[in-house]
Amino acid sequence: QVQLVESGGGSVRPGGSLRLSCTASGIIFGVHTMGWYRQTPGKERELVAFISPTTATTVSVIDVADSVKGRFTISRNNAKNTVALQMNSLKPEDTAVYYCSAGRKLYTPDYWGQGTQVTVSS
Repeated sequence: QVQLVESGGGSVRPGGSLRLSCTASGIIFGVHTMGWYRQTPGKERELVAFISPTTATTVSVIDVADSVKGRFTISRNNAKNTVALQMNSLKPEDTAVYYCSAGRKLYTPDYWGQGTQVTVSS
């Protein structure tokens, strides 16, 4: 059974930082692209960032949404089956439910976590 369990969400003031973490089980972590998406009420889920695995023939690919570029950083630890999203200089418009994802192809998640709420408000 595949499980993606997020942690680290919460409330923070504008300009603050949060670090989200996702622990995966039930998948071969090293061959999956891991990502973070977010969703607000009435809007579609949108990509925040993803990081693909490094293989014998390819280097890891990282994609970050323009809206968070320079503020958010994604990283993965294959030994611990975790993917993290470091979020700095948070803005009210970053408020959303953040979802961890895993997929065998870029931009195509196969699995989702349950989501964690991030609220940025003064």
